[in-house]
Amino acid sequence: MDRGNTKQEILEASLDLFSVQGFEATSISQIAGAVGIRKASLYSHFENKQAILDAIVKNVLDQYAEHSIFAKVDWDQYDDAEDKPARTPNAVTQMILGQIRYILHDPHISKARKMLVVEQFRNPELAKLQTRQNYTDVLRYFTGLVKYLIRSGALAGDDPEIMAAQLCLPISTWLGLCDREPDREPEVMELVSRHIQQFFRVYQK
Repeated sequence: MDRGNTKQEILEASLDLFSVQGFEATSISQIAGAVGIRKASLYSHFENKQAILDAIVKNVLDQYAEHSIFAKVDWDQYDDAEDKPARTPNAVTQMILGQIRYILHDPHISKARKMLVVEQFRNPELAKLQTRQNYTDVLRYFTGLVKYLIRSGALAGDDPEIMAAQLCLPISTWLGLCDREPDREPEVMELVSRHIQQFFRVYQK
């Protein structure tokens, strides 16, 4: 097994363990055992457990920045675009459902979300990351979306931050339900669809 593959296997095994039992409860011996190497071999790749966690967080943030619409979409850029996206209830619904599928089914993002839930009350840095990824970035994205829909005439003007909270926070709750009970995903996707459609009915001009 070459060095590069072993390092990646350490990260994969660590994320598996951290997402189930948490960072503090996971030992270097457990990680080495999951990979099938000795502790001494693990230390040739990472100096300690914190270095493993740092690498996992960096990898997850890089993926999040590249693939998550919550992290990268700037709704102001669409004001002057000829092809304006997501102006109808169906378009918004499909966009949000696609992001939910990504969050639930990308193995790294899904496990990292569970790790943050486990660690949010024990690790201040991971608590900040949990708040950013599951509240701050999400509310910022939906506030931008609502403002864009108001500017484009798709929705009536009101308090966009409160409208955004009304739109996104139930979805966040349903995502948490899927994390705990994956077999309820079809039910959740149906609820999200109905929720977005009703939101438009309430706020459309």
